[in-house]
Amino acid sequence: MKKSLVLPVLFWVLIFSGCKAPSGIELNFMEVMTSPARTEVLHRMIGEYTRLHPDVKINLISPPYEQADNRLTMSLNAGEALDIVEVRDLTASQYVTNKKLEDLTPYINAWDEAGSLLAITREAAASAGGKPYLIPQFFYIKALFVRTDVLAKLGVTKMPNTLDELYQICAQITDPAKNQFGFTLRGKGSPYKSSDVLIISDIQNIDTNNLYLMKDGSSVYENPAFLEGLKKYVELYRNAAPQDSVNWGFNEQINAFVSGVTPFLMQDPDTVPLLDEQLGRDKYTVIPMPAGRSGTVYLDYGFAGFGIPSYSKNKEAAWDFIAFMSSAEQNAAFCREYGALPVHSTTFEEDPYFNSGLYQAWAKTMNSSGGFTFIKYPYESEKFPGWGQVQEQYMQSTLLGQTSPEQAVKAWADYWK
Repeated sequence: MKKSLVLPVLFWVLIFSGCKAPSGIELNFMEVMTSPARTEVLHRMIGEYTRLHPDVKINLISPPYEQADNRLTMSLNAGEALDIVEVRDLTASQYVTNKKLEDLTPYINAWDEAGSLLAITREAAASAGGKPYLIPQFFYIKALFVRTDVLAKLGVTKMPNTLDELYQICAQITDPAKNQFGFTLRGKGSPYKSSDVLIISDIQNIDTNNLYLMKDGSSVYENPAFLEGLKKYVELYRNAAPQDSVNWGFNEQINAFVSGVTPFLMQDPDTVPLLDEQLGRDKYTVIPMPAGRSGTVYLDYGFAGFGIPSYSKNKEAAWDFIAFMSSAEQNAAFCREYGALPVHSTTFEEDPYFNSGLYQAWAKTMNSSGGFTFIKYPYESEKFPGWGQVQEQYMQSTLLGQTSPEQAVKAWADYWK
């Protein structure tokens, strides 16, 4: 990124005085997590901003979800007129490496709401390149959804604190003859996001920057505890999950949970609005993920956030809009509608929607020290794009008894060498 030695005085005035965006500006904003309902929310929030700034026009560009990341990549590489871009955890590294995003450090340092950002928000903002090239807008973090009404009928009143307790309860309540099972297993559609977390939580000294490595640099697959964890996961499937769940994706998981066939579901917070509509909160609750034998809970986190293209001609105005969208008030409103986790600590402390009930499970997860350890997938690795298919192939084969756990572990280890 080229930097001018002499910057206009207006630039510094705008950043460090906290002034609002200059008038008569048109901003182009491209989202990538596109869906009709979400786009409608963004349009409404853009409307709120432009009512406060009548001389600023914001054009929202919403490519189809399946094409959005490629569209943004091509647009940035071509230098198309963009001022605000939505960047995902999966894509941040390539944009930073290619110098397509602006370092937001001076803006954040002068932002009056920066102090209430969660520690994980700051970590995610700087996860690519070591500097904040984006401001996260939400998080996806796994928790355990529980059908309390179903468990009560089955005589289970105590929530599991450990994975061993969870597996035991799931096996205890499983009765295939009655179409009653314990666990809502994910078999298709990036199942490693679930299985990996459950398996490695039995292992100490995981490299938090790459969950497939130990802190000493050795492969996690060479650790005997991983093999034992995989065998436990296979037993969970065979003894406590519907056999066809080897082919389940998100929709099938939700259907099984809503029907009560499987009262334990490991899922992200965007599941809450769906279950509120289909079940109601008198029938289910959410608790933090139980701890593995390592004594901790390893959790990955998904996120997306807003950044500024390095070549934008409207960086000050773009930041003003991002600061508005990222404020605790606006971010909470967005996450309530979108079903994701907000990025400010004050939201979990003060907002009635997030400071009680189900979301306290995530508040505990995100604010606790020592019990929950956040880990990262090696998104920047050239091998990661093909990983999902390889992992799913061997995991399914292992669950079905066609491949031994030892063979699967070796295949995964070989892939990452």
